[in-house]
Amino acid sequence: MKFVLFHLMPYRDLNFDEAKKYRSVWTLMPNSAYDPKKGADEYEEYIDQLVSGERLGYDVIAVNEHHQTPYGLMPAPNLIASALIQRTKKVKIGVFGRALPLVNNPLTIAEEFAMLDNMSRGRLITGFVRGIGAEYHTAGVNPALSHGRFYEAHDLIVQAWTRTGPFAYEGEHFNFRYVNTWPRPFQQPHPPIWVPSQGSSETIRWSADPERKYPFVVTFSTADAVSNYLKMYRQEASRFGYEASSDQLGWAAPIYVAETDERAREQARIPIQRLFNNYLPMPWEMLLPPGYSSMASTMALAKVRTGIGVQEQTLEDLIAKGTVVVGSPKTVIDRIASMRDKTGLGNMICLHQFGTLSNELTRRSMELFASEVMPALRSKTPVPAAAE
Repeated sequence: MKFVLFHLMPYRDLNFDEAKKYRSVWTLMPNSAYDPKKGADEYEEYIDQLVSGERLGYDVIAVNEHHQTPYGLMPAPNLIASALIQRTKKVKIGVFGRALPLVNNPLTIAEEFAMLDNMSRGRLITGFVRGIGAEYHTAGVNPALSHGRFYEAHDLIVQAWTRTGPFAYEGEHFNFRYVNTWPRPFQQPHPPIWVPSQGSSETIRWSADPERKYPFVVTFSTADAVSNYLKMYRQEASRFGYEASSDQLGWAAPIYVAETDERAREQARIPIQRLFNNYLPMPWEMLLPPGYSSMASTMALAKVRTGIGVQEQTLEDLIAKGTVVVGSPKTVIDRIASMRDKTGLGNMICLHQFGTLSNELTRRSMELFASEVMPALRSKTPVPAAAE
């Protein structure tokens, strides 16, 4: 297995009593609640945590993009990636991922990623997403155009990386008389592209297409949903006439490791519950605005999310559903190994800092995971799961 040290960079000093006055901290929480001095401290510590991932042996250190929310302080993840590149030498740098439909000029993403790929001498892994439903409100983009803008922006970016310019691009959503990206990517034909998702069937089918075969990462989902979505990916690959490899399958989850199960639960309880009950929640009309997903995908997502982001959940609820992985090294090893053997997944995306978890506890969990969990899971060969 490969291990990704992933970070959301939440604003931990949020006044949660004040936040309850609003339907969601996404979009609606006034930015007067943000203290720049405390925010600056958060950026410094969070970047340090990610940089330590190279020393600890993670294969990738990764960031992502969110807008107008204390859930994640990275509206421009390319800036964080640039800082990480300058402070590391060998570890891969992941940006999981840029929300393509929210931008009006996808060529800026092509240029930024090409720059990062050159600056890192080929260590960049890119991630493309459609963005959280609430972010269509913040960007002023019609969610009914989400899929079309995503696919077209992707095609434009890949062409900008791989075709000799200048050339013209004419699409339904984007039109450019001159496409001539300088610099070109360091990796040829272009940096790897991963696709994190909540589980849209359209996105799974698109990612598995033989023209792409993009690694697909299931995020913030129950164990049953993770298994079902990765199985769906393997089924789509089979329909396309090939067998999906473990490198194409990923799972992203909050992970906390302590010396014992009891201590892990005690230390992770409040921060985990803050994440799921205070940072994530939003009304359904913000999470899934009309047109954002097909009716079939919307109904399927409503069934499998079982309360994530829409109702109060305890740590015990989240552990029982398999949404989070919390426990001793043995418990964590067994939990991840079980999912790996069931699905054949090869990429574990580890969210070690979550909610209000302190710097000290985050670093202790990372150290235990790196010293006890990763070696045990690396030593075992994944068992390919049947596509059925």
